[in-house]
Amino acid sequence: MAQNIHVHTGHYLAVFTSNKSSAKWRAWYAMSDDEQRATDERGLAALAAWDEAHKDAIVYQGGPLGPTKRTSEDGVADAVNEMTVFVVVRAASHDAAAKLFENHPHFTIFPCDGVDVMPLLSGPPPSD
Repeated sequence: MAQNIHVHTGHYLAVFTSNKSSAKWRAWYAMSDDEQRATDERGLAALAAWDEAHKDAIVYQGGPLGPTKRTSEDGVADAVNEMTVFVVVRAASHDAAAKLFENHPHFTIFPCDGVDVMPLLSGPPPSD
């Protein structure tokens, strides 16, 4: 029996992506420890400011994502993807949710490539 999918009104999953072999990451790895520490301090302060500015939109703070295991018909294996950090936000529209992340510190200071923003979906709506 097919199940209708409906958008979970106003909630969006934002997943920051990062290709660890990109030029941004090569530049990050080329920094000295002191340069990385200084960039971390600047970036963490910018992240705290972004969080504070968007606290009413943040539904779930999320956080960094670790190594990936993929389970399939073939069993469990290590996998590589570009998902790095996630957060769940509330916004009036998909476009509004995406615009929350313009100039975000994860890709203006830290070496993430960007952020994929998608609506959270749920099962059928509650009965009236």
